[in-house]
Amino acid sequence: MSNFEQFEKHESGIRSYCRSFPVLFKQARGAELITSEGKHYIDFLAGAGTLNYGHNHPVLKKALIDYISDDGITHGLDMYSGAKETFLEAFHRIILEPRGFGDYVTQFSGPTGTNSVEAALKLARKVTGRNNVISFTNGFHGVTVGALAVTGNQHHRGAAGVPLTDVSRMPYANYFGEGVNTISMMDKLLSDPSSGIDKPAAVIVEVVQGEGGLNTASAEWMRKLQKLCKKHGMLLIADDIQAGCGRTGTFFSFEGMGIQPDIITLSKSLSGYGLPFAVVVMRRELDQWEPGEHNGTFRGNNLAFVTAAAAMEHFWTTDEFAKSVQAKGKMVKERMQKIVRKHGPDSLFVKGRGMMVGISCPNGEIASAICREAFQHGLVIETSGNHSQVVKCLAPLVITEQQIDQAMTILEAAFAKVMNEDTAEQAS
Repeated sequence: MSNFEQFEKHESGIRSYCRSFPVLFKQARGAELITSEGKHYIDFLAGAGTLNYGHNHPVLKKALIDYISDDGITHGLDMYSGAKETFLEAFHRIILEPRGFGDYVTQFSGPTGTNSVEAALKLARKVTGRNNVISFTNGFHGVTVGALAVTGNQHHRGAAGVPLTDVSRMPYANYFGEGVNTISMMDKLLSDPSSGIDKPAAVIVEVVQGEGGLNTASAEWMRKLQKLCKKHGMLLIADDIQAGCGRTGTFFSFEGMGIQPDIITLSKSLSGYGLPFAVVVMRRELDQWEPGEHNGTFRGNNLAFVTAAAAMEHFWTTDEFAKSVQAKGKMVKERMQKIVRKHGPDSLFVKGRGMMVGISCPNGEIASAICREAFQHGLVIETSGNHSQVVKCLAPLVITEQQIDQAMTILEAAFAKVMNEDTAEQAS
């Protein structure tokens, strides 16, 4: 058998990322992964956006170790704890209040992003008394049945085993190109009693579609969407699970756009340390749950409360970190644009915002080949998009400029090799 005997014998065939990166990882620090054989890889995946502050950040690690050493509560259902109190205070003071969400309340759902989406959808339906929800083409919101219903990805939807109902799919911003006003189209459908669209409880949207291929919504489109929601009595749910916690250069991906979602879902990098943690943030008047009406055994991950609070105190009390993310995002984008100009000005283009950017390739086969080639030379990077055609950067936000330069040099060499081979193959 191979070096992965135990995995191949005992783990389900559903495993996926390990097939793209078939090495045994043993350690990780900052923006680097280290194998059992001591080989270093720059991490441009970061736990699919879960490790915005890098692997084992020393400030967060110390807070966690100190808490564990002091026999702090690890699991507490939704009981009161010192760790939860500290998180709630820090989250409100550092994140919510300065961004105009001071009167919003926080619900601790189950520990993953799909749990927070399930809770948000259930709450919207409970508050409005309506079943239907609007979601968008190429949107990804999770793979539990409710979240999967608002997800567009055919591969994931095909595994549901049951009908995925009570959702109306609408075209995302620029889905038909710059010249088509998709908000006007939605307004027309919602205003027509014979359109066949049942009046929705809510609209759920990603401001940057991560798994969908780094499609971005403009501030103007988001403002029009919020206006549409108010016109038709729909709640606006912003799914900031992957794009949030600084990924786009601000804590929330919609900051500066002039909108205020009714409900926000957060997970992935919220704990700051890769620990499972998700919340639903909502306008206070929407908090119409009966006690225990939506629950979960692991909605009280106190270890995640500790690291999340430490991350907010360390990274978000000033704008220094956000500015550094914006600068690094610009650096990555410029290097990507250089790759496009040099290796495919007619077939490649850059997509995304902040440190959530990538290069769209002619097809998924080319994008996957580029990722494989990059991995051979020390860069962990994956694809996204409706045809897996986007080579996607989700590097830790604490990555150094030197590491960015090294990673982009590897990536450029991978593009050069694969694009040249593709050109040669087409010519033959």
